[in-house]
Amino acid sequence: MKKTIIRLATTALLLLGAFCVKASSVDTVTMVTVKVPKLSNSLSMAEAVALTDDIRSIAKEMYKQQNEEAWIKQVLRKDTLKMPFSTFVYGEKPENGYPLFVSLHGGGGTTAEVNDVLYQNQQHLYDEFLPSQCIYMAPRSPFNTWDLWFKPEVDTLLTTMINLAVINLGADPNRVYLMGYSAGGDGVWRLAPRLADRWAAATTMAGHPGDVNLINLRTTPFMMCVGEHDDAYNRNRETLKRLVELDSLAVLKPENVNFYKRNALIASGKGHWMELEDASAIPWMQQFTRKADNKRMVWQQEEVTERSLFWLSLPETVTPKRGDRAEISIDDNVIYVERCDYPQLTIWLNDDMVNLDENISVIYDGKAVFRGKVPRKKSVIEENIFGRNDFGLDYCAKLTVVISVGE
Repeated sequence: MKKTIIRLATTALLLLGAFCVKASSVDTVTMVTVKVPKLSNSLSMAEAVALTDDIRSIAKEMYKQQNEEAWIKQVLRKDTLKMPFSTFVYGEKPENGYPLFVSLHGGGGTTAEVNDVLYQNQQHLYDEFLPSQCIYMAPRSPFNTWDLWFKPEVDTLLTTMINLAVINLGADPNRVYLMGYSAGGDGVWRLAPRLADRWAAATTMAGHPGDVNLINLRTTPFMMCVGEHDDAYNRNRETLKRLVELDSLAVLKPENVNFYKRNALIASGKGHWMELEDASAIPWMQQFTRKADNKRMVWQQEEVTERSLFWLSLPETVTPKRGDRAEISIDDNVIYVERCDYPQLTIWLNDDMVNLDENISVIYDGKAVFRGKVPRKKSVIEENIFGRNDFGLDYCAKLTVVISVGE
């Protein structure tokens, strides 16, 4: 067995706010550098909060103007694709904003006309089961293929739709719930893990999981509904397998005991059509709010790769691939990099996660690689709000772990 020796490099890049670690084994040398912005012009916590509110207001107004025509026409476009959507608002807006239900239609590999009918059906499928105060949005997929909700363009279009509901209608970005039936349920299996930071909870109804990995659902409650006799493509059996998988993820490590919240409905005697028994998922989902300040993150790339998940993101120079994973945890003011398959990874911070007035430590492979201040910066607030396009995730500080492996 190779013995790895970790030692702190003698050339600490203090002026750049970074330290290095050298990990040497028989074959490789790994250099780990932690970069932070300069301490000059740093903000107090009160200044950062006020500035965040101001910048978010500006960003919302810009976003609204840029997408005004799309909102009026209820049609989003990306290149040559278009995604119509229908919006229904129920009751008066609650103090913290409306809960938002995003509902994906089925169909898939059939004609546009058939998919249109299923889109129209989805618009009112759960009318009698919705809460008295909510927003319900049903998008029409821009595709007519079997994988009509799988493709990367869907992520961008759904994100835009959600943001416009937040800006124009007062939807609560921390209470967005994803659901979908049949091919729409297939889409939920994919979209829930890869966009896990968008949803307060998600439910797949009569969908097939395929080969998706569920590890990203640590803080995203997930419900699966399937008919007892829905045996086409083994939907019933595959759903049960995935329930066992989530059970295993919740008990494998002590830190996961209160996470990977899950629920399942096996509709007795039902086939592919569950006769709306799956509507029980709506009140189950609504009890949850997005956990934006969770202190442990497990992020694995799927077939469609993403550039961020909650408080982790990739610099522009990094190209992710399926299977790449990062596992990062925070305990008080210590950040533990337990696994990182990327050459660079940015960790975003705020005062709910750490005490930014005190030193932050970064531990990599069991060794301290950084200890120092990570400043609140206006530039970081702007980069987060304008770059991420999520008006409910607020970060005012960041650091970037750079990992270089050589001979």
